[in-house]
Amino acid sequence: MSKFIEANEKIAETVTEGYKKIETGVVDGYKKIENGVVDGFNKMTDTIVEKLFTKEGETVEEAKTRMKENAEKNG
Repeated sequence: MSKFIEANEKIAETVTEGYKKIETGVVDGYKKIENGVVDGFNKMTDTIVEKLFTKEGETVEEAKTRMKENAEKNG
């Protein structure tokens, strides 16, 4: 009976390792997609802020800070 238990444990280990590899691949793929989307969104918002909301001589970050402060002040 111990050979059966040993074989069963090896199968369980192999299945678990396979599952972990698949899980890691899926999670890593999701993170890459998520980072790409977030980076693209940030680039797009920076461009919009730069084109529409910056004042002369003001950086994008300064404009974002100014707009955030105005939004918080005006509720």
